[in-house]
Amino acid sequence: MNKNSQLYLFLGSINAGLSDALGAFGTHGLKNYIPENMLKTYNTGVEYHFYHSLGLFSVALAFYFLPKSKLLKWSGRLMMTGILLFSFSLYVLSITGIRSIGIVTPLGGTALVTAWALLAIAVKKSKTT
Repeated sequence: MNKNSQLYLFLGSINAGLSDALGAFGTHGLKNYIPENMLKTYNTGVEYHFYHSLGLFSVALAFYFLPKSKLLKWSGRLMMTGILLFSFSLYVLSITGIRSIGIVTPLGGTALVTAWALLAIAVKKSKTT
């Protein structure tokens, strides 16, 4: 297994487990302490966190076949950055009520969309045998 495949399998695994734990915390630990609309915001963060954990697995798989792809490297970096900016800003917003943190959420969303686009372009540009 190449270094990048291993890295993104590791990051995907850590993030999948973390999104699971944070989802359980929201369901069991927060439901009586934050308003319903903030719980929905929190759960949106968990949902996207998990989806993009799977995205990190996709990047790892693609690296297995395209180990030198710079587009994949950027896809993985942006996927991880997007998780941090998008999901974690929603976690902080919903728990603390600090609305100003929401300014980074769209930046995270943009990073996530860009990561998927770069993954698609990397795969499309690869040579088939």
